[in-house]
Amino acid sequence: MPPTIRTAGLTKRYGKKSALVDLNLEVPAGVVFGYLGPNGAGKTTTIRILAGLLRPTRGTAAICGADTARNRAAAQRRIGYLPGEFVAYPDLTGEQYLSYLANLRGGVDLKVRVRLAERLGLDTSTRIGAMSHGNRQKVGIVQAFMAEPELLVLDEPTAGLDPLVQHEFHTLLREVRDEGRTVFLSSHMLSEVQEVADTVGILRQGRLVEVRSIAELTARPLRRLDLIFAGTPPDLDVLRHIDGVRAVHANTKAVHVELEGSTARLLQAVAPYEVTDIISREPDLEEVFLAYYGQD
Repeated sequence: MPPTIRTAGLTKRYGKKSALVDLNLEVPAGVVFGYLGPNGAGKTTTIRILAGLLRPTRGTAAICGADTARNRAAAQRRIGYLPGEFVAYPDLTGEQYLSYLANLRGGVDLKVRVRLAERLGLDTSTRIGAMSHGNRQKVGIVQAFMAEPELLVLDEPTAGLDPLVQHEFHTLLREVRDEGRTVFLSSHMLSEVQEVADTVGILRQGRLVEVRSIAELTARPLRRLDLIFAGTPPDLDVLRHIDGVRAVHANTKAVHVELEGSTARLLQAVAPYEVTDIISREPDLEEVFLAYYGQD
């Protein structure tokens, strides 16, 4: 059985600029895969290629074994897609628009569509042009989920949603995963990715620099130490040159240190300076992500 997503040497150039470079990625069935990177990293380019909206300059992308360029129709039948800037026909009601898309797909179970709208608190009788941004986003979510596709490709899906609806949306993602289907989730909300994703890919300047499970990433030996001193703290340049120290900054009598590996040398260096407290914090996904982007 092929993976839900497989790319090989996937590259996209716009003139002389490379938006995506040699992306090799496999995403199996039954996972929520978080796709991370700042603006311009290549996330949306990847998503548009997967959705069959862009052709790669080089390399291949396949959905459930169907090539997104050579066999686009077969690949698109397996996808539910929510773009980062969802736009719908403003003169149609939510119900009219969803019915239109359902017919284009060859039919969708009405009970599924109604249930999704109810769970998200969406009134589909309202004209889309009169909806708030959050309610238009709900329409986008329903149209992506309603055909119960093998793969959901979601670009910033919770933009404009209130916290209660976000919570219900996260529940939907877990249900999709538990049914053995796959979610490819791009989001700037790292807390959201950490809450729902099983595995994360980190993209930097068009290149995939890491693919790890959430557990592996947050178990990296990067930690933050807040060192509280009774008097004057040591010179920060001295601390910066200690093995494993990644970053140092001070605030009044506290020194904040980001450290990889053992704390032994750091503690030896600060011991003569009347340390009154040491607060250690393990990294969350945001800190790990920022550490990648702090690298030269």
